[in-house]
Amino acid sequence: MLNPELEPFLKTWDAGWADLKPNATPADRRAHFEVIAKNMRLETPADIECNTEHWVDSPAGKVRVRVFRHISGGAQPCLIYMHGGAWMQGSPETHWDITSRIAAWNKQTVISVDYALTPENPFPAAIDQCTSVAHWVHTNAAELGVNQDRISVGGDSAGGNLAAAMTLDLRETEVPIIAQALFYPACDFDNTRQSYIDNANAPLLQTKGMDRVNAMYCPDTSLLASNPRVAPLVADTHAGLPPAYIAVAQYDPLRDSGVAYADALKAAGIPVELTQGAGLIHGYLRAMDTCTDSMASLRAMCDWLAEVG
Repeated sequence: MLNPELEPFLKTWDAGWADLKPNATPADRRAHFEVIAKNMRLETPADIECNTEHWVDSPAGKVRVRVFRHISGGAQPCLIYMHGGAWMQGSPETHWDITSRIAAWNKQTVISVDYALTPENPFPAAIDQCTSVAHWVHTNAAELGVNQDRISVGGDSAGGNLAAAMTLDLRETEVPIIAQALFYPACDFDNTRQSYIDNANAPLLQTKGMDRVNAMYCPDTSLLASNPRVAPLVADTHAGLPPAYIAVAQYDPLRDSGVAYADALKAAGIPVELTQGAGLIHGYLRAMDTCTDSMASLRAMCDWLAEVG
């Protein structure tokens, strides 16, 4: 049964998208999403500074990051966060509610990455930029006021995909990623999984059109099943990766992809905390204002991250 506390959120969400033109371009969708997210944004926690931005060099061009930092100061743990949005839309501003609360609840710094979006910037632009941000954070830890040895990565949906791919990029480098926190991530692109079938018409995310969106992200679609920087689940080995918190949702086409990634990590000896999200849907963190389980899920991840990272 779908959690009934999601209904007010879904009503507002659907109303916000109702006036988007049927022939809307990806750029149109981005602009529309920014407005919807701004209209739905919750109050920013009072103990968070969030006005600092930086531009970071990468092989795919400069990338903007927004810093959410707890006012307590000192060398804080750092979470590098990648927003969701099908690699096509979203920004640090659309995911403000999530990052500001992580920073507040854990008294830490969250660096939210405004990575390059598709179709203008297909793979590997986004992952190259995100990995470059991790190197930049590690190099500039003192200036940023973060602990160089307590850097984690996290994200939701497409951002969860990028965060998981970053752990592979950064394995055995000078940047020690100590945790990965993933909400309803796309860890591979196997659309024969049962969750794709059961939840083909689920709220917020449907399977119709996903092949087109995936091809926008990675035009060489053969890589969707073979390149671990695109699909972290297909890596030859997941040994040596950081502990993971993986939150999936019962009514989400991507549910079984996240579960399979959790299983792969466990098989490689990696500690994993997997939550099943009973009654929840893809994107449920956006419903924190009305859904108790949504808010509780983010708090649970924060508690885990405080212990691990």
